[in-house]
Amino acid sequence: MTVEEKWTYFELLVKIGFKEIDVAFPGASETEFKFTRKLIETPNAVPEDVWLQVLSPCRRDIIKRTIESVSGAKQAIISLYIASSDTFLDTIFGLTQQEVLKMAVDCVTYTRLLTKEDPSQQGTTWNLMFSPEAFSDTDSSYAIKLCKAVYEAWEPTSAVPMILNLPATVEMSTPNVFADQVEIFCQAFPQDSVVVSLHPHNDRACAVAATELGQLAGAGRVEGCLFGNGERTGNVDLVTLALNLYTQGIDPGLDFSELPKIRKTVEDLTRIPVHTRAPYAGDLVYLAYSGSHQDAIHQGFKQREKKPADKGESVWKIPYLPLDPKDVGATYESVIRANSQSGKGGVA
Repeated sequence: MTVEEKWTYFELLVKIGFKEIDVAFPGASETEFKFTRKLIETPNAVPEDVWLQVLSPCRRDIIKRTIESVSGAKQAIISLYIASSDTFLDTIFGLTQQEVLKMAVDCVTYTRLLTKEDPSQQGTTWNLMFSPEAFSDTDSSYAIKLCKAVYEAWEPTSAVPMILNLPATVEMSTPNVFADQVEIFCQAFPQDSVVVSLHPHNDRACAVAATELGQLAGAGRVEGCLFGNGERTGNVDLVTLALNLYTQGIDPGLDFSELPKIRKTVEDLTRIPVHTRAPYAGDLVYLAYSGSHQDAIHQGFKQREKKPADKGESVWKIPYLPLDPKDVGATYESVIRANSQSGKGGVA
Protein backbone atom coordinates (compact mmCIF):
# COMPACT_ATOMS: atom_id res chain seq x y z
CA MET A 1 0.00 0.00 0.00
CA THR A 2 1.02 3.60 -0.52
CA VAL A 3 1.47 6.02 2.37
CA GLU A 4 -1.96 7.50 1.62
CA GLU A 5 -3.60 4.06 1.61
CA LYS A 6 -1.90 3.12 4.87
CA TRP A 7 -3.20 6.37 6.34
CA THR A 8 -6.78 5.47 5.38
CA TYR A 9 -6.34 1.99 6.86
CA PHE A 10 -4.97 3.42 10.12
CA GLU A 11 -7.95 5.78 10.41
CA LEU A 12 -10.28 2.82 9.85
CA LEU A 13 -8.63 0.78 12.62
CA VAL A 14 -8.86 3.72 15.01
CA LYS A 15 -12.55 4.19 14.18
CA ILE A 16 -13.25 0.50 14.83
CA GLY A 17 -11.66 0.88 18.25
CA PHE A 18 -8.22 -0.74 18.16
CA LYS A 19 -5.88 0.63 20.84
CA GLU A 20 -2.60 -1.04 19.83
CA ILE A 21 -1.90 -0.89 16.10
CA ASP A 22 1.04 -2.49 14.30
CA VAL A 23 1.67 0.35 11.89
CA ALA A 24 4.90 -0.50 10.10
CA PHE A 25 8.15 -2.38 9.59
CA PRO A 26 10.21 0.83 9.38
CA GLY A 27 13.51 -0.92 8.68
CA ALA A 28 12.11 -2.65 5.60
CA SER A 29 11.62 0.36 3.32
CA GLU A 30 11.52 4.14 3.11
CA THR A 31 7.74 3.96 2.58
CA GLU A 32 7.26 2.23 5.92
CA PHE A 33 9.54 4.72 7.69
CA LYS A 34 7.90 7.79 6.13
CA PHE A 35 4.42 6.58 7.00
CA THR A 36 5.37 6.13 10.65
CA ARG A 37 6.94 9.58 10.81
CA LYS A 38 3.87 11.12 9.18
CA LEU A 39 1.64 9.62 11.88
CA ILE A 40 3.77 11.12 14.63
CA GLU A 41 4.40 14.49 13.04
CA THR A 42 0.78 15.16 12.05
CA PRO A 43 -1.07 16.86 14.92
CA ASN A 44 -3.89 14.77 16.42
CA ALA A 45 -3.38 11.92 13.94
CA VAL A 46 -2.87 9.40 16.75
CA PRO A 47 -5.47 9.44 19.55
CA GLU A 48 -4.18 9.80 23.11
CA ASP A 49 -5.11 6.22 24.03
CA VAL A 50 -3.61 4.49 20.96
CA TRP A 51 -0.20 2.81 21.05
CA LEU A 52 1.87 2.67 17.86
CA GLN A 53 3.63 -0.65 17.38
CA VAL A 54 6.60 -1.09 15.04
CA LEU A 55 8.33 -4.30 14.05
CA SER A 56 12.03 -5.18 13.97
CA PRO A 57 14.14 -8.33 13.87
CA CYS A 58 16.89 -8.72 16.45
CA ARG A 59 19.46 -6.73 14.51
CA ARG A 60 21.02 -3.61 15.99
CA ASP A 61 21.00 -1.54 12.80
CA ILE A 62 17.31 -2.20 12.15
CA ILE A 63 16.41 -1.69 15.81
CA LYS A 64 18.04 1.76 15.72
CA ARG A 65 16.14 2.71 12.56
CA THR A 66 12.89 1.39 14.05
CA ILE A 67 13.26 3.47 17.22
CA GLU A 68 14.06 6.55 15.13
CA SER A 69 10.78 6.04 13.27
CA VAL A 70 8.68 6.42 16.45
CA SER A 71 10.79 9.03 18.21
CA GLY A 72 8.46 11.67 19.61
CA ALA A 73 5.41 9.39 19.83
CA LYS A 74 3.29 9.62 22.97
CA GLN A 75 3.51 5.86 23.48
CA ALA A 76 5.19 3.20 21.41
CA ILE A 77 5.69 -0.56 21.39
CA ILE A 78 8.95 -1.87 19.93
CA SER A 79 8.17 -5.34 18.61
CA LEU A 80 11.28 -7.52 18.45
CA TYR A 81 11.34 -11.07 17.14
CA ILE A 82 13.84 -13.87 16.74
CA ALA A 83 13.26 -17.41 15.56
CA SER A 84 13.41 -19.98 18.32
CA SER A 85 12.60 -23.38 16.80
CA ASP A 86 15.29 -25.92 15.95
CA THR A 87 14.15 -25.81 12.32
CA PHE A 88 15.02 -22.11 12.07
CA LEU A 89 18.16 -22.33 14.18
CA ASP A 90 19.58 -25.11 12.02
CA THR A 91 18.37 -23.88 8.63
CA ILE A 92 18.67 -20.10 8.88
CA PHE A 93 21.07 -19.16 11.66
CA GLY A 94 23.36 -22.11 12.20
CA LEU A 95 23.35 -21.16 15.89
CA THR A 96 22.77 -22.98 19.15
CA GLN A 97 19.90 -22.20 21.49
CA GLN A 98 22.27 -20.47 23.90
CA GLU A 99 23.71 -18.30 21.11
CA VAL A 100 20.20 -17.20 20.06
CA LEU A 101 19.35 -16.42 23.68
CA LYS A 102 22.47 -14.26 23.99
CA MET A 103 21.59 -12.44 20.74
CA ALA A 104 18.05 -11.74 21.99
CA VAL A 105 19.25 -10.39 25.34
CA ASP A 106 21.84 -8.20 23.63
CA CYS A 107 19.20 -6.70 21.33
CA VAL A 108 16.73 -6.09 24.15
CA THR A 109 19.45 -4.42 26.22
CA TYR A 110 20.31 -2.24 23.22
CA THR A 111 16.63 -1.36 22.74
CA ARG A 112 16.35 -0.41 26.40
CA LEU A 113 19.44 1.80 26.10
CA LEU A 114 17.93 3.71 23.15
CA THR A 115 14.44 4.07 24.64
CA LYS A 116 13.53 4.14 28.31
CA GLU A 117 17.13 4.74 29.48
CA ASP A 118 17.80 7.54 26.97
CA PRO A 119 17.20 10.95 28.62
CA SER A 120 16.18 12.43 25.25
CA GLN A 121 13.39 9.86 24.84
CA GLN A 122 11.56 10.45 28.12
CA GLY A 123 8.64 12.15 26.39
CA THR A 124 7.55 8.73 25.13
CA THR A 125 6.14 5.87 27.17
CA TRP A 126 8.02 2.86 25.82
CA ASN A 127 7.05 -0.77 25.90
CA LEU A 128 8.63 -3.91 24.51
CA MET A 129 7.01 -6.84 22.80
CA PHE A 130 9.16 -9.90 22.24
CA SER A 131 8.20 -12.79 19.98
CA PRO A 132 9.96 -16.17 19.85
CA GLU A 133 9.15 -16.74 16.18
CA ALA A 134 7.81 -20.22 15.43
CA PHE A 135 6.78 -20.63 19.07
CA SER A 136 4.38 -23.43 18.13
CA ASP A 137 7.34 -25.42 16.76
CA THR A 138 9.64 -24.60 19.69
CA ASP A 139 10.35 -26.73 22.73
CA SER A 140 8.30 -25.14 25.53
CA SER A 141 11.11 -25.23 28.07
CA TYR A 142 13.42 -23.34 25.71
CA ALA A 143 10.72 -20.80 24.78
CA ILE A 144 10.25 -20.07 28.49
CA LYS A 145 14.00 -19.87 29.13
CA LEU A 146 14.47 -17.47 26.20
CA CYS A 147 11.59 -15.21 27.21
CA LYS A 148 12.63 -15.17 30.87
CA ALA A 149 16.06 -13.90 29.83
CA VAL A 150 14.42 -11.18 27.73
CA TYR A 151 12.04 -10.32 30.58
CA GLU A 152 14.94 -9.84 32.96
CA ALA A 153 16.84 -7.72 30.45
CA TRP A 154 13.88 -5.35 29.91
CA GLU A 155 12.73 -5.24 33.55
CA PRO A 156 9.04 -4.42 33.02
CA THR A 157 6.78 -2.95 35.69
CA SER A 158 3.15 -3.44 36.62
CA ALA A 159 2.51 0.08 35.28
CA VAL A 160 3.69 -0.93 31.81
CA PRO A 161 3.71 -4.74 31.54
CA MET A 162 5.83 -6.04 28.69
CA ILE A 163 4.23 -8.20 26.00
CA LEU A 164 5.43 -11.73 25.33
CA ASN A 165 3.95 -12.67 21.99
CA LEU A 166 3.56 -16.33 20.99
CA PRO A 167 3.42 -16.80 17.22
CA ALA A 168 2.02 -19.88 15.58
CA THR A 169 4.19 -18.75 12.67
CA VAL A 170 3.09 -21.90 10.89
CA GLU A 171 0.04 -23.60 12.38
CA MET A 172 1.24 -27.12 13.07
CA SER A 173 -1.16 -28.76 15.51
CA THR A 174 -4.74 -28.99 16.65
CA PRO A 175 -5.98 -26.01 18.69
CA ASN A 176 -5.95 -27.93 21.97
CA VAL A 177 -2.23 -28.69 21.60
CA PHE A 178 -1.48 -25.02 20.95
CA ALA A 179 -3.58 -24.08 23.99
CA ASP A 180 -1.55 -26.52 26.13
CA GLN A 181 1.64 -24.80 24.98
CA VAL A 182 0.16 -21.40 25.85
CA GLU A 183 -0.96 -22.57 29.29
CA ILE A 184 2.47 -23.98 30.15
CA PHE A 185 4.06 -20.70 29.06
CA CYS A 186 1.61 -18.49 30.97
CA GLN A 187 2.24 -20.34 34.22
CA ALA A 188 5.92 -19.41 34.07
CA PHE A 189 5.47 -15.61 34.19
CA PRO A 190 4.05 -13.06 36.66
CA GLN A 191 0.66 -11.77 35.52
CA ASP A 192 1.20 -8.26 36.88
CA SER A 193 4.19 -7.41 34.68
CA VAL A 194 3.63 -9.58 31.59
CA VAL A 195 0.84 -9.73 29.03
CA VAL A 196 0.92 -12.97 27.05
CA SER A 197 -0.16 -12.36 23.46
CA LEU A 198 -1.06 -14.71 20.61
CA HIS A 199 -0.13 -14.38 16.94
CA PRO A 200 -1.85 -17.31 15.18
CA HIS A 201 -1.67 -18.15 11.49
CA ASN A 202 -4.29 -20.18 9.66
CA ASP A 203 -2.34 -22.91 7.87
CA ARG A 204 -4.65 -25.65 9.20
CA ALA A 205 -7.74 -23.41 9.01
CA CYS A 206 -7.97 -23.48 12.82
CA ALA A 207 -6.64 -20.02 13.73
CA VAL A 208 -9.88 -18.79 15.31
CA ALA A 209 -10.36 -21.94 17.36
CA ALA A 210 -6.70 -21.96 18.41
CA THR A 211 -6.93 -18.33 19.47
CA GLU A 212 -10.08 -18.84 21.52
CA LEU A 213 -8.58 -21.84 23.30
CA GLY A 214 -5.33 -19.93 23.78
CA GLN A 215 -7.25 -17.12 25.46
CA LEU A 216 -8.95 -19.61 27.75
CA ALA A 217 -5.49 -21.00 28.52
CA GLY A 218 -4.34 -17.62 29.84
CA ALA A 219 -3.41 -15.30 26.97
CA GLY A 220 -4.66 -11.74 27.37
CA ARG A 221 -3.97 -10.25 23.95
CA VAL A 222 -4.30 -11.26 20.29
CA GLU A 223 -2.63 -10.08 17.10
CA GLY A 224 -4.46 -10.61 13.83
CA CYS A 225 -5.82 -8.95 10.72
CA LEU A 226 -9.20 -7.82 9.50
CA PHE A 227 -10.79 -10.61 7.44
CA GLY A 228 -7.83 -12.91 8.04
CA ASN A 229 -5.38 -11.26 5.66
CA GLY A 230 -1.69 -11.99 6.10
CA GLU A 231 1.08 -14.34 4.99
CA ARG A 232 0.10 -17.57 3.19
CA THR A 233 -3.31 -18.62 4.52
CA GLY A 234 -3.47 -15.49 6.62
CA ASN A 235 -3.41 -14.37 10.25
CA VAL A 236 -6.35 -14.97 12.53
CA ASP A 237 -9.44 -12.99 11.49
CA LEU A 238 -10.15 -10.29 14.06
CA VAL A 239 -13.65 -9.70 12.70
CA THR A 240 -14.62 -13.31 13.38
CA LEU A 241 -12.98 -13.31 16.82
CA ALA A 242 -14.74 -10.11 17.86
CA LEU A 243 -18.18 -11.10 16.58
CA ASN A 244 -17.89 -14.58 18.07
CA LEU A 245 -17.64 -12.81 21.42
CA TYR A 246 -20.51 -10.51 20.51
CA THR A 247 -22.84 -13.41 19.72
CA GLN A 248 -22.13 -14.78 23.22
CA GLY A 249 -23.09 -11.53 24.89
CA ILE A 250 -19.53 -10.29 25.41
CA ASP A 251 -18.63 -6.79 24.22
CA PRO A 252 -15.39 -7.10 22.21
CA GLY A 253 -14.74 -3.37 22.49
CA LEU A 254 -14.70 -3.07 18.69
CA ASP A 255 -17.36 -1.46 16.52
CA PHE A 256 -18.39 -3.53 13.49
CA SER A 257 -21.83 -1.94 13.16
CA GLU A 258 -20.90 -0.83 9.63
CA LEU A 259 -19.26 -4.06 8.53
CA PRO A 260 -20.17 -3.79 4.81
CA LYS A 261 -18.46 -0.39 4.65
CA ILE A 262 -15.44 -1.71 6.53
CA ARG A 263 -15.22 -4.65 4.14
CA LYS A 264 -15.43 -2.36 1.08
CA THR A 265 -12.66 -0.12 2.42
CA VAL A 266 -10.35 -3.05 3.20
CA GLU A 267 -11.00 -4.67 -0.19
CA ASP A 268 -10.23 -1.39 -1.98
CA LEU A 269 -7.01 -0.84 -0.01
CA THR A 270 -5.63 -4.38 -0.10
CA ARG A 271 -7.02 -5.49 -3.49
CA ILE A 272 -8.01 -8.73 -1.75
CA PRO A 273 -11.70 -9.69 -1.94
CA VAL A 274 -13.49 -11.02 1.13
CA HIS A 275 -14.87 -14.49 0.41
CA THR A 276 -18.62 -14.70 -0.09
CA ARG A 277 -18.79 -17.29 2.72
CA ALA A 278 -16.52 -15.39 5.15
CA PRO A 279 -18.10 -15.46 8.63
CA TYR A 280 -20.24 -12.40 9.40
CA ALA A 281 -18.95 -10.37 6.40
CA GLY A 282 -19.49 -12.48 3.27
CA ASP A 283 -22.27 -11.72 0.80
CA LEU A 284 -24.02 -15.03 1.46
CA VAL A 285 -23.67 -15.54 5.22
CA TYR A 286 -27.17 -14.30 6.08
CA LEU A 287 -28.82 -15.76 3.01
CA ALA A 288 -30.96 -18.91 3.07
CA TYR A 289 -31.63 -20.96 -0.09
CA SER A 290 -33.21 -24.03 1.50
CA GLY A 291 -36.99 -23.90 1.77
CA SER A 292 -37.00 -25.35 5.29
CA HIS A 293 -34.43 -22.80 6.39
CA GLN A 294 -36.43 -19.98 4.81
CA ASP A 295 -39.61 -21.10 6.54
CA ALA A 296 -37.87 -21.36 9.93
CA ILE A 297 -36.42 -17.85 9.56
CA HIS A 298 -39.83 -16.51 8.57
CA GLN A 299 -41.47 -18.14 11.61
CA GLY A 300 -38.73 -16.72 13.84
CA PHE A 301 -39.39 -13.17 12.65
CA LYS A 302 -43.15 -13.67 13.16
CA GLN A 303 -42.53 -14.76 16.76
CA ARG A 304 -40.21 -11.81 17.35
CA GLU A 305 -42.88 -9.37 16.13
CA LYS A 306 -45.24 -10.77 18.77
CA LYS A 307 -42.66 -10.20 21.54
CA PRO A 308 -41.07 -6.79 20.97
CA ALA A 309 -37.94 -5.76 22.85
CA ASP A 310 -39.83 -3.34 25.10
CA LYS A 311 -41.79 -6.31 26.48
CA GLY A 312 -38.77 -8.34 27.40
CA GLU A 313 -37.87 -10.05 24.10
CA SER A 314 -34.37 -8.60 23.78
CA VAL A 315 -32.52 -11.85 23.12
CA TRP A 316 -31.97 -12.66 19.46
CA LYS A 317 -33.61 -16.01 18.68
CA ILE A 318 -33.95 -16.49 14.93
CA PRO A 319 -33.14 -19.92 13.44
CA TYR A 320 -30.10 -20.04 11.13
CA LEU A 321 -29.07 -16.44 11.95
CA PRO A 322 -26.44 -16.33 14.73
CA LEU A 323 -26.90 -12.57 15.19
CA ASP A 324 -29.18 -9.79 14.01
CA PRO A 325 -27.80 -8.80 10.58
CA LYS A 326 -28.70 -5.18 11.33
CA ASP A 327 -26.19 -5.19 14.20
CA VAL A 328 -23.40 -5.34 11.63
CA GLY A 329 -24.97 -3.06 9.05
CA ALA A 330 -26.66 -5.74 6.91
CA THR A 331 -30.37 -5.83 6.00
CA TYR A 332 -33.20 -8.36 6.16
CA GLU A 333 -34.01 -7.97 2.47
CA SER A 334 -31.32 -10.45 1.41
CA VAL A 335 -32.00 -13.06 4.09
CA ILE A 336 -34.26 -15.18 1.85
CA ARG A 337 -33.74 -15.72 -1.87
CA ALA A 338 -36.39 -17.61 -3.82
CA ASN A 339 -34.95 -20.47 -5.88
CA SER A 340 -35.73 -24.04 -7.02
CA GLN A 341 -35.29 -25.32 -3.43
CA SER A 342 -37.53 -22.74 -1.76
CA GLY A 343 -40.99 -24.27 -1.99
CA LYS A 344 -43.58 -22.27 -0.09
CA GLY A 345 -40.90 -20.90 2.28
CA GLY A 346 -39.63 -18.59 -0.43
CA VAL A 347 -42.94 -16.78 -0.81
CA ALA A 348 -44.25 -16.84 2.76
